[in-house]
Amino acid sequence: MKKLILTFFFFASVVFAQAPVDKLSAALKMKLIEAGNDQILVWVYFKDKGLNKDTYFNNPLLVVSEKSLQRRSKVFPKDKLITFEDLPVHNPYVDRVKNSGMIIRHKSKWLNAVSGFVPKEKINEISSLPFVKKVDVLYSLRKSEEPVEEDIPITSENNFQLNKQLQYDYGQSFAQLQQINVPAVHDLGYTGEGVVICVMDAGFNRLSHEVFANLDIIAAWDFVNGDPNVGDEGDMGTGSHGTQTLSVIGGFKEGDLIGPAFNASYILAKTENTDSETPIEEDHWIAAMEWADSIGVDVTSTSLGYIDFDPPYPSYTWEDMDGNTTVITIGADLAAQRGIVVVNSAGNEGSHPTHNTLGAPADGDSVIAVGSVNSSGTRSSFSSVGPTVDGRIKPDVMARGSSTRVASPFSNTSYSNASGTSFSCPLAAGVAALILDANPNLTPMQVREAMRETASNSSSPDNLMGWGILNALDAINYFPLPVELVSFTGRVENSVVHLSWQTASEVNNHGFEVERKSEQRSFITIGFVDGMGNTTSEVNYTFTDKNVQPGNYTYRLKQVDFNGSYKYSNEINISVAVPGEFVLYQNYPNPFNPSTTIKYSVPTQSYIKLILYDAIGNRIKTIDEGLKTAGIHKIDLNAEGLSSGVYFVTLNSEFNSQSVKIVLAK
Repeated sequence: MKKLILTFFFFASVVFAQAPVDKLSAALKMKLIEAGNDQILVWVYFKDKGLNKDTYFNNPLLVVSEKSLQRRSKVFPKDKLITFEDLPVHNPYVDRVKNSGMIIRHKSKWLNAVSGFVPKEKINEISSLPFVKKVDVLYSLRKSEEPVEEDIPITSENNFQLNKQLQYDYGQSFAQLQQINVPAVHDLGYTGEGVVICVMDAGFNRLSHEVFANLDIIAAWDFVNGDPNVGDEGDMGTGSHGTQTLSVIGGFKEGDLIGPAFNASYILAKTENTDSETPIEEDHWIAAMEWADSIGVDVTSTSLGYIDFDPPYPSYTWEDMDGNTTVITIGADLAAQRGIVVVNSAGNEGSHPTHNTLGAPADGDSVIAVGSVNSSGTRSSFSSVGPTVDGRIKPDVMARGSSTRVASPFSNTSYSNASGTSFSCPLAAGVAALILDANPNLTPMQVREAMRETASNSSSPDNLMGWGILNALDAINYFPLPVELVSFTGRVENSVVHLSWQTASEVNNHGFEVERKSEQRSFITIGFVDGMGNTTSEVNYTFTDKNVQPGNYTYRLKQVDFNGSYKYSNEINISVAVPGEFVLYQNYPNPFNPSTTIKYSVPTQSYIKLILYDAIGNRIKTIDEGLKTAGIHKIDLNAEGLSSGVYFVTLNSEFNSQSVKIVLAK
């Protein structure tokens, strides 16, 4: 045994000789020790992006399309619509690693890295280049297998009876749409028009199917074979799975199958090689996401959940499902940060008594992970469960994935049923598109909030069903259209809230219901103010709310017309303090990205410290410190540069201490 250990040490020393070992990941070091690996699939990360950054910052259209910039304006400041991550990888660096023996597969601007094959003996040379930051194994991922589960399909006769009052004849796809309340949204005229969706799958072998006759495909690319044909053309991979998932979200053939977002525009990306027995590589998916972003995608739907793979392939495990470890999850969160609604299957691994069964990137904190239910609304036995390793609830929402109606990949006019979270995912992504059709200015986190908070289990989310089965109609109305106000403000005097608002003109305005909610509660109506009916003049209104206890409150106006129709105003937040009380109020907004406001009050002149901690108690920074006068104080916290997740803010004085939990959601 002693001799074996010494031999191992000598071999490892030879492998790492002259290499800056700190640039090599632990997984790569182990891979180098293994015998029989002539070439290794790796990520090579760079330290910077060269010297021409200002060229791109001053001309963002060199990086992404106008459509992408419009979408980004929902989440980024108007003068900073691209970030360092969006700048192209510096080509001279790419050329140097190619000259050192690397065969490039993909360049990732978000990761500032390239992926590809490197001969084992060239690892030292590449890692020694001064601009190389790190070299890591490109992890492999196994696709979650699709289950076979029986379900009772709804009959054609029953569909006819249920469909007869609706605008469209959904055929046997009615049940899966009615379960998530999509037909009612279609009847309002929302069908996904104006929304761009990218479906990332194993190719699309039958785009000639009748269900796709009117599908608007604006771009397509095969990232496995490097060509624009995403069907089966004799190269690697078959696209039957993609045909099925695409039909679920965007198909349209009355009497047979209608998808929730049949009027959306589509980008098709082939990212999986189904021919190979080796695992799927994550760099295809990252490349496809960056490409779709540059075109201007709004929603992505990925029905591929990736989990660990058997040796000898390097792989992630359930312990890596923490939202910050797998490269594919990091890429998904970066996409959401740029205004893209990222929807992914939770996985088909069922439940486990001691840990999650998620597949990356469903663990992402900004990813909408979709589980499966059957026709009765019961969780499908195969549907993967949470929590993530860092304690977040997953999945997010549920839709039908047992015996879902799909287009057949074998005939242009036939249909069948298929099971798996692969098919609940496009239903959920279609609902996300309907929400954006009705509310184009919503951010990804607002879309997720609308989907979660209107789902069937929203009052008690758990790791089996998440927030529950979607309700598309309630979701599109969760962020209602705003009242056209010139202003809406509030102030506090002696624990009394004074609201005031102004309209420029009015048409059929019966009046305003004033609504208020306190923390963790729903809005209630607290009064009514008569409107002016019809006028072209400016009108000023006021309302006094005397029935408030100390705490944080949110107010909004419900403007009601004489015919009963209504709109909501924007919301305003007001804190009411008890004079002379030591209080740390809940931040607002919460969740936030990247800034939030923190209020606190002190009863007498006091020396205080306001400190930010991470979820496990590590001190991040001091937000505010000093001698403060008695009363309420307010400070803005900018969390730019911090990772998404849960943090704690603590207010300390000589005799008191209070903490609140805040959530950074990028």
